[in-house]
Amino acid sequence: MSAARRLLIVNADDYGLTDGIARGVLRAHRDGVLTSTSVLAVGPAVRRTARWLADAPALGVGAHLALIGVDPPLLTRREIPTLVTRDGGFPREWRRFLARAAAGRIDPADVERELDAQVERLVGECGLNLTHLDTHQHLHLWPPVADVVVALARRWRIGAVRLPSSRAGGPKGAGIRRLSAGVRRRLTAAGLVSPGAYAGLDEAGRLTLPTFRSALERLTESSATAAEINCHPGEAADPEASARYEWGFARAGELDALTSPELRDAVDHLGWRLGTYADLARETPAEPR
Repeated sequence: MSAARRLLIVNADDYGLTDGIARGVLRAHRDGVLTSTSVLAVGPAVRRTARWLADAPALGVGAHLALIGVDPPLLTRREIPTLVTRDGGFPREWRRFLARAAAGRIDPADVERELDAQVERLVGECGLNLTHLDTHQHLHLWPPVADVVVALARRWRIGAVRLPSSRAGGPKGAGIRRLSAGVRRRLTAAGLVSPGAYAGLDEAGRLTLPTFRSALERLTESSATAAEINCHPGEAADPEASARYEWGFARAGELDALTSPELRDAVDHLGWRLGTYADLARETPAEPR
């Protein structure tokens, strides 16, 4: 494969949430184009499924850091009082978190304590060698969370961070792009790397084959030398995911797309080579300014 080909990272989120999601991720890597996954330290299945990653040494592994969701934080309410609701859990979704943050009710020190504990679980308890950091529902687009994620990446010597963005119209899309530009400035100043192009936020949960091909073609039109497509595969029969998580993601459809020979042919035809965040960090070293 030509060295001039651009690097494509295909990363699956939510590893460790359920056994079915973990098995779907591993199949998408073994039989398809998936190159990387982000592990959820607060996921109910993380301790069990983290061991399965040893059988996939070529799969890049990052941390999917969580400050929201139905699964509880690692630390107690006393340790992170501004992050939790009355029942000691996280806010269920990003709007509630951002409303609290915008009102000044989130202490960045609490964010750092909890997210550091999550990295510690993945590295220390699970024995994972992390290639990158990202966040559940992209909360590191919010500047105070971005600052914490950058600090953690440097502390744990993790060289890369996801840079999500959006092509959506209207105020929401414009706001995401503005926040994304701020994250990029922070990463560059800290000597951290991220792909120059991204897809997956707008298409979350519905990257079936036509949508995946469309996203790939759009990334090909960019001038970026590296790109990420962020996806959410899983098994079709996963009652635990259906019962606990009401996201409506087409996980089985995404798995079908990722393992489709047509998609692999499209990746090759459009001039991409598959790789991981470790490849990105090795090939595009950044220096602090």
